[in-house]
Amino acid sequence: MKLKLSVIGVIVMTTTGLIGCKSTPKTPAPPAGPTPAAVSKNAGPLPAEGFKAEISLADPPSKLRAGQVEVLNVKVRNASNAIWWQRGGELNDRSDNTFYIAAGNRWLDQDGKQTSETEGHNGIPKDLKPGEETEMPLQITAPKTPGDWILNLDMVQEGVAWFGDKGSPTTKVKVTVVK
Repeated sequence: MKLKLSVIGVIVMTTTGLIGCKSTPKTPAPPAGPTPAAVSKNAGPLPAEGFKAEISLADPPSKLRAGQVEVLNVKVRNASNAIWWQRGGELNDRSDNTFYIAAGNRWLDQDGKQTSETEGHNGIPKDLKPGEETEMPLQITAPKTPGDWILNLDMVQEGVAWFGDKGSPTTKVKVTVVK
């Protein structure tokens, strides 16, 4: 009987010990940086450091006719550390283009001053992560007045700012406009 009680005691103690030694699941440490709840998925302005781009033009025009409409093929690279959401955010329920990211152009006179000539804008065709690039068309309209002009290619977050106004380099091309 003593042996039977001893064996039962050992079994109970071993089972209790094993149950007590069970590892409890650990709660994972929160990820470094902002938590998903802290980052808005809604469209909005880029952070200040998000306004950095590189734009190149494979075949820049040197001469255009006054008022001529031309489609250029531009290459755009996200040189910032922020994601450029095509529509300005993962979610955008706005009915206008506010916060969209686009390539655009402005015309400068021969002294480098901005003019009121027609601008061209075209939204990026996809979201761009830092370092990613894409090629895209950009329709431009030559100034109506013949002369020497500067075609200034830049990125813009619609309704927020031109990237060049935030310190990003732009691409400038001298263009002669003829009648």
